[in-house]
Amino acid sequence: MFDEVLHKITIVGGGAGGLELAVRLGQQLGKKKKALITLVDASPTHLWKPLLHQVAAGTLDSQADEREYFALARANHFEFRLGRMNGLDRRYKKIFLAPTLDENNEELLPTQSIAYDSLVLALGSQSNDFGTKGVREHCIMLDTLAAAERFHKKLVNCCLRAQSLAQVAGEGRFTVTIIGGGATGVELAAELHMTTKILSSYGLVNFHPEKDLKIVLVDAAPRLLQMLPERLAAAVAKELRSIAVEVHTNEKVVEVSKDGVMMASGKFIPSGIVVWAAGIKAADFLKDIDGLESNRINQLVLNAQLQTSRDPAIFAIGDCCACPQGEGLPAVPPRAQAAHQQASLLAKSLIRMLNGKELLTYRYTDHGSLLSLGNYSTVGSLMGALASGSIFIEGTIAKWMYWSLHKHHQVVVYGWFHTWLATWVASIDRVRNPRIKLH
Repeated sequence: MFDEVLHKITIVGGGAGGLELAVRLGQQLGKKKKALITLVDASPTHLWKPLLHQVAAGTLDSQADEREYFALARANHFEFRLGRMNGLDRRYKKIFLAPTLDENNEELLPTQSIAYDSLVLALGSQSNDFGTKGVREHCIMLDTLAAAERFHKKLVNCCLRAQSLAQVAGEGRFTVTIIGGGATGVELAAELHMTTKILSSYGLVNFHPEKDLKIVLVDAAPRLLQMLPERLAAAVAKELRSIAVEVHTNEKVVEVSKDGVMMASGKFIPSGIVVWAAGIKAADFLKDIDGLESNRINQLVLNAQLQTSRDPAIFAIGDCCACPQGEGLPAVPPRAQAAHQQASLLAKSLIRMLNGKELLTYRYTDHGSLLSLGNYSTVGSLMGALASGSIFIEGTIAKWMYWSLHKHHQVVVYGWFHTWLATWVASIDRVRNPRIKLH
């Protein structure tokens, strides 16, 4: 056990940013008994969130990429506490965790409280339904591993059902509608098309992807990938249409029912599965939590040192916070590269703070964007590579760079040797196992 007089740094949220921060601080402070580092998460395992669309499509077996927090904590000199944060007491410097229930809905862990001297909130984000009627009841939101696995199960069942039914020429047996033309929606659409083509080769001789499955992508904006460069968005839209993904832009969804999706224009899309990926917000309980300042989507408002605006002992990183970029500029975008940059800088800042030095100032650096369209293509733009503008890339180079993003995260968390070993094991599994998960 750690000495109780040590400075207590509590990190809530074990996503990309939170886990990377815990590992860095554990190695540099926890290992030397200079601070007590505690990571809190509602799940016992970590999975890199950008992979969830692959889990949903079945092209990634989550068990191959999941890592146990307890094992990571032991290897990296921090403590792990299982639980979901639901409260904060700034006066006594405590956070509260809701009771944890088991698969039978019985209490596994009671309500808990954890003390802190410095608190880092790295809770990520969740889907924002904007109050749209029927979304919570009839849509799947790919916020968690459980949701991605539930989607995959429904997809496989729909394919099996189509296999058993008589063919009706020219009619889709079922439709998957994806609401939201951002990175998640676009990557999921391409991955689904690839999955169903592979699935039809595993004995489903009566199942034809082009006839029995229709993939529809809907967005309220004038084009897909509104936050990304127009050239990249145009290349993605062209690729999606080439694989028969039906794209509807300038279409606002007003209601989702068990039968399908209704647009403000009056257009109705009959749908067997509906995925909502149209926006994000921070967790609802963060809204003005114990007097902290938050914005309209519940993100905590920060200063340039990543401290919350009303409490210098509380920091935040990643999607759950609104970090300033400068006068007249929007907040730092909710992207994985921002969370990684913030975790890296905050680790240095907290070490400086314990040594009596000033905190560092965070400045966001946009390295560009990459999107994977399954086996069909990978496209992206690299920022800052030229004196002005950006470089547009696609094909093999873009695929390699997209793959390297995940590997970089693994190196930070697991180290070079374990990442190298895991990569070889994954390569062997791809030869030994089916190309997609079939159950």
